[in-house]
Amino acid sequence: MITPPGAYVAENYLFRHVPIYAGYCNEFAVLTCAAGRLKADMALLSELRYPTRWYSKSIAAILAVSFFMFVAAAIISGFLVYNIVTPRSGNQPIDLSSFPGHPEQISYSVENLGKREGWFFPGLKSAPTILLCPGYGEGREELLPLATALQEQGYNVTLVQFTGEGPKSTIETTLGYREVQELRAAMSSLAQRTDVDSSRFGLWGTDLGGYAALSLAESDPRVRAIAIESVYDRPQEMLRILVNRYGIGSLPLLPRFAEKGFEWLNYSDAGVPPLTQRLPRLAGVPKLFIEASDQPELSQVTSRLFVAAPEPKERATLLRGNYAGMLDDEKRSYENRIASFFLSNLPR
Repeated sequence: MITPPGAYVAENYLFRHVPIYAGYCNEFAVLTCAAGRLKADMALLSELRYPTRWYSKSIAAILAVSFFMFVAAAIISGFLVYNIVTPRSGNQPIDLSSFPGHPEQISYSVENLGKREGWFFPGLKSAPTILLCPGYGEGREELLPLATALQEQGYNVTLVQFTGEGPKSTIETTLGYREVQELRAAMSSLAQRTDVDSSRFGLWGTDLGGYAALSLAESDPRVRAIAIESVYDRPQEMLRILVNRYGIGSLPLLPRFAEKGFEWLNYSDAGVPPLTQRLPRLAGVPKLFIEASDQPELSQVTSRLFVAAPEPKERATLLRGNYAGMLDDEKRSYENRIASFFLSNLPR
């Protein structure tokens, strides 16, 4: 039988019968292992910081490009959202005193937003009032011929303007969230007049104006008829369409970053449900949905809202949308279609 050396026997004896010595050895082994891992981690970090191998160089390059793309997408999307919410259109000066129909300028206050102005075209005394809501980037002066055509039918007509006065650094549009509040304030102000029917109103709007009009109609029983063109279900849908118009909607990250930035600007309205969820409230209210073939994305959403809407409802399809950009013959045909709808559903 071979006997181990004495030193080995003594050390083995200490491991078995002296707990303190065994603990020291175990702790030394743990520290040695930890030191080895730390050394390996430091080597990895050093290799990433100063790459010497091909794979570490590839990883560093990928990380650098990814970081650059992330930062660039954030900056570009932020600039894009700023340009979208501060459109460079606006009102053109109009001398109402020389305009036919004897229009007058009215003003009304919007809670927490200040004063807004509108143009009122008087019709028959105690007749209902039709409010015309311009679309994104449009001015109310572009709807003057439509206002005159409806006034000639005996209606009171009001042109509202959503963008408020102030420096360009302020947010001028929320693509529908705030505009609903502005439209409601305009209608409440008109209801206080003695020369209109304060219980019956009609609404017309396109894209942004259509969203505001339909959203208000779903919550206010004074709206008795509504005509909307190229409407959308949620403001985020309009944002995506506007991003695509810049020609960069297909780039990675940009649309998503732009949507997140827009939602951050309108965080107080995060809980507003889509129009489709509120459409059942419009049962019994006549509705005209107008789809424009030259705006396929909005046309699809408008078609979907028409299908989801309760009766009574009508549907019309145009080859060309955007009333302000129509030819004279197209405008006359459009005006006749709108006037016919309100004459049938909103008696004077």
